[in-house]
Amino acid sequence: MTNKRIAVIGGGVSGLTSIKCCLEEGLEPVCFERTDDIGGLWRFQDNPEEGRASIYKSVVINTSKEMMCFSDYLIPDHFPNYMHNSQVLEYFRMYAKEFDLLKYIRFKTTVCSVKKRPDFSTSGQWEVVTESEGKKEMNVFDGVMVCTGHHTDAHLPLESFPGIKTFKGQYFHSRDYKNPESFTGKRVIIIGIGNSGGDLAVEISHTAKQVFLSTRRGSWIVNRVSDYGYPFDVLINSRLKHFLNKFCSQSLVNKYLEMRMNQRFDHEMYGLKPKHRALSQHPTVNDDLPNRIISGLVKVKGNVKEFTETAAIFEDGSRENDIDAVIFATGYTFAFPFLEDSVKVVKNKVSLYKRVFPPNLEKPTLAIIGLVQPLGAIMPISELQGRWATQVFKGLKTLPSQNEMMTEIIKEKEKMQKRYVESQRHTIQGDYFDVMEELADLVGVRPNLLSLAFTDPKLALQLLLGPCTPVQYRLQGPGKWDGARKAILTTDDRIRKPMMTRVVESSNSMTSTITIGRFMLAIVLFAIIMTYF
Repeated sequence: MTNKRIAVIGGGVSGLTSIKCCLEEGLEPVCFERTDDIGGLWRFQDNPEEGRASIYKSVVINTSKEMMCFSDYLIPDHFPNYMHNSQVLEYFRMYAKEFDLLKYIRFKTTVCSVKKRPDFSTSGQWEVVTESEGKKEMNVFDGVMVCTGHHTDAHLPLESFPGIKTFKGQYFHSRDYKNPESFTGKRVIIIGIGNSGGDLAVEISHTAKQVFLSTRRGSWIVNRVSDYGYPFDVLINSRLKHFLNKFCSQSLVNKYLEMRMNQRFDHEMYGLKPKHRALSQHPTVNDDLPNRIISGLVKVKGNVKEFTETAAIFEDGSRENDIDAVIFATGYTFAFPFLEDSVKVVKNKVSLYKRVFPPNLEKPTLAIIGLVQPLGAIMPISELQGRWATQVFKGLKTLPSQNEMMTEIIKEKEKMQKRYVESQRHTIQGDYFDVMEELADLVGVRPNLLSLAFTDPKLALQLLLGPCTPVQYRLQGPGKWDGARKAILTTDDRIRKPMMTRVVESSNSMTSTITIGRFMLAIVLFAIIMTYF
């Protein structure tokens, strides 16, 4: 009996890990990548191909290496905790080489359509039409994994800004920004305070005469470097903190988070304080923005009401003249036109069971991988999604009925609407820890802390107190990796190593303080956790 053939659409991070997931389950992957190289979003080019996600030259990722690595392939310990985009791409190339993934990719091949076969209700098969060098080809596949991401189509809402088309300066979407040199000595408005808007405001302020950062709602600002110099996501994504949050009201958690963020700088004084609470919006990750604001090089403004030929008039009645450029950091939209009616996207909203499977298909042979916006790393989420999807394709796992799936999807949407402000930005949100644990349960790889507490207490304590890294999902169950235990217990060593470039007198006082504090909290929570498991 031949192996099932799986079409993987896209050669970015989600596509690469999906290929590997197929191989782990004995499936035969064929990946179609429209460009001539891997990397997707993380492959910087001055002039990227049309329709491909794009970054600017200086981008540094805002998730740390221990939280974004693939579960059985660590990022080299000498790599910085927050990597430049070139190092991120280098890691993906290393991953592809280590597991020999490139031979499964057909480059310069565009997927034109993905249609159900006439006997789909019994076979679950798809007809995939591709085009390469002007020639079209149709192949039949037993499953399809869509890995095209959600940073592809720039959202440029010009209709919301009267007068912009008569503005004499330049205006464009942040997708087309590459470097700050062309803004030397100019007065620039950045519209949007997401991660791109904040980064561009900071970078351009080094060359521009003045930068104005325009925001409708404001934003809570999170910095990469957290307590004791540790990466923010390493400290926030622990099981211990998750348990604490579970037994606290959302209002109390919001109050605590806002207090911590305001300790760094008063968001109200800096003009950034939003009306919504900390957990009601995807925060902006930026270490430098308050420094540029306090230096007067970036000025925070409200929403632009209208543009004239040379000026911007804001909703509060203020006006800024002699504006040379406007950059719209207004996000992206996503769609799957090649899927026709199999997956419908309306205003960036889509119905997927567990963010992966369309609930309306007779056979679960179509999976959307990586369509989630977490406060945290997407890479390990895509990997776990791929591990689950390939188990379903192989018949090792089954999905609930369509009614059950729809009920859960509606429940999840209502939960998101209740929590987040209404925005295109918040249609595919997910909390890193919750998403990872949920997927790990589905795959059968969630670590059993209660069992480990008796058989390997040192490891169990690290799983409870330390960061919930992707490696934890290779300890047990399908795809178990023999190196997982050692990798987990040496996490702190890899975090510290790239900073230790100068020999200093050794002191473990800070580490001891963190460990003792966590250990005391663990004791207090022990009874609760026993109940939880």
